Amino acid sequence: MSKLGIADFYKMKQEKKKISMVTAYDYGMMSLIDQTDIDMVLVGDSAATVMFGLDSTVSVTMDAMINMCAMVSRAASNTYVVGDMPYMSYELGIEKALDNAGRLMKEGFVDAVKLEGGTRIKNTIKALVDVGIPVMGHIGLTPQTASQLGGYKVQGKDFLMATQIIEDAFAVQEAGVFCVGLEAIPAPLAKIITESLNIPTIGIGAGVNCDGQVLILHDLLGMFDRFVPKFVKRYAELGQEIREALNRFTEEVRSSSFPDKEHSYNMDKEVENKLTEYIKNRNGK
Repeated sequence: MSKLGIADFYKMKQEKKKISMVTAYDYGMMSLIDQTDIDMVLVGDSAATVMFGLDSTVSVTMDAMINMCAMVSRAASNTYVVGDMPYMSYELGIEKALDNAGRLMKEGFVDAVKLEGGTRIKNTIKALVDVGIPVMGHIGLTPQTASQLGGYKVQGKDFLMATQIIEDAFAVQEAGVFCVGLEAIPAPLAKIITESLNIPTIGIGAGVNCDGQVLILHDLLGMFDRFVPKFVKRYAELGQEIREALNRFTEEVRSSSFPDKEHSYNMDKEVENKLTEYIKNRNGK
């Protein structure tokens, strides 16, 4: 499977072929993802909770994002990589946004960057696109500014908020994003937006009518239990399997059944006997 590009994602929308996307944060896991049919990965600032043990995404630094993006990109031969722009890396002016997005592209080797927000960052998105940086948008529930939205809850349930999200969708499309993430909004609203835009929509908690879907990898694989949003479906329970494997390892270590002969290196018996004699002489025995 060869890496898809922006033109392929547009074509998939036109042909109503769904786009699959998951998060990734390190080389090892990305190596596995790259052997699957996943179309895109997001190196998300969600690493704050699932990798760093933090309570929100706002503490993730630019350097941390660059390091994670570089690890993931090195393993992504067949998968399109989008890197999250962390909190306050693009809000302090267009020049700052250009500098940080450029670093994510040059040092993190990503194919595109992602920014949270709609109409308020339209000019920033346009500036990035104008210098050739592909941008993915993100509207609805935006975790970096969740405190302004009343916390981590569904957005767009009333008419006023729904129309604002619609305007955000058109704003980021006009600014030049190649796709937009719709997070935690009612399915009917996501359907209206998806059918109204020319660019693909990628849903997370936004219903089945989006052009694609994204989930946090640790949620999908059952490796994160601190909180499980309503929209998460677990496709495996690796957390339980990992715990069981580690307990079996501990049991075998304590019983001396690991390592056995199969998992140990041997040496010539004559050399072993000489070493035994050598250590006896060395210790004066």
